[in-house]
Amino acid sequence: MATLDTRFKLNTGAEIPAVGFGTWQDADAQEDAVTEALKAGYKHIDTARVYGTEPAVGRAIKKSGIPRSQIFITTKLWNNSHNPEDVEPALDASLKDLDVEYVDLYLIHWPSPFKSGDSLFPKDSNGKNLKGDADYVDTYKALEKVFKSGKARAIGISNFSRKELERLLKETTVVPAAHQLELHPWLQQKEFVEFNKSKGIHITQYSPFGNQNEIYDSGKHLSKLIDDPTLVEIGEKYNRNGAQTALAWGINNGHSVLPKSKTPSRIKTNLEGDFKLEPEDLKTLNGLDKKLRFNDSSESFSWDFFVGEDGKK
Repeated sequence: MATLDTRFKLNTGAEIPAVGFGTWQDADAQEDAVTEALKAGYKHIDTARVYGTEPAVGRAIKKSGIPRSQIFITTKLWNNSHNPEDVEPALDASLKDLDVEYVDLYLIHWPSPFKSGDSLFPKDSNGKNLKGDADYVDTYKALEKVFKSGKARAIGISNFSRKELERLLKETTVVPAAHQLELHPWLQQKEFVEFNKSKGIHITQYSPFGNQNEIYDSGKHLSKLIDDPTLVEIGEKYNRNGAQTALAWGINNGHSVLPKSKTPSRIKTNLEGDFKLEPEDLKTLNGLDKKLRFNDSSESFSWDFFVGEDGKK
C-alpha cells in the first residue's frame, strides 16, 4: 500500500500537508526530533509558544537546508498574550525564535485568557490561576491584523466550543482557516466537525493516538486506542499498525493529523499513516466513536471548555 503525500486546501487557497509533526513536550529532544522528521519527509511542523520548542524547531529547519517555502509552520498564541496589544509582539517573539519572517498558520491556543505578562502560568499567592479579562473575539481581531500584514499567512483557533466559534464567526470578518481539536477514532465529534467544515474551516487533529500520551490521567485505566482490535485488524489488511490506521482514519475524513514522537523509527512510520482506506473500512472506523475526551484543562485554566461538545464530563 503506497504512502501518499496528501494535502488539503485552506480557505486562503494555501495547501496544508495532511501529516504534521507535533512538538508538544520533550523540549530538549525537539531539535533532533524535528531534524529526523524533516529528513523523513515531513513538510508540516506544529509548535506553540507555550511548548518552549520554537527555537529548536527554527534550528532544525535552518539545519535541514529545505527552503522555507516548502515547510508549513504552525504556531500558537498563548493565553498570557490575549490582550489585543500583546498579540503582534507575541507573534514577533515566535517569529524571532523560529528564525522566520512569517508563519503559515497562527492559532489562538485556547479561548481562555490569563493575566497579561511574562509568566506563562500566572498564579496568585494561593497558587490559583490568574485569569485575564481579554475577550477572545478582540484577541482574534488582533490576529486578523497580523494576517493582513502577512506575518501570519493564515489564522485560526484551537479548543473552541461550537458556541464560542459561532460567536467568533458572527463578530469577526476573517473566517478561521483551521481549528485544531482533540480528535481520534474514540472522540470523533462528528456534528461539530461537520459544522466547522460547513464554514470552510479545516480540521487539524491533535492527540490523534488518543490516550497514548501518559499525561492524560483519564485514559490510564483503559487499553490504548492504538491497540483497539478493530484498528489493528483493519491495519493488517494494508500492512499497517494500529497507530498508522488511526492517522489514516483522520486523513481519509479530510483532516490533518499531528502525531509526535522522538524515536526516529516511529517518526518515519507515522508518516506512513497517509494511505487510502477502502470505503467500507472507513465506515467501520467511523463506528468506533466512544466520545472519550482525554484533554480538558477546565479546572486548571479556570474556564469551562467544550461546553455542549462530545466527551465533556
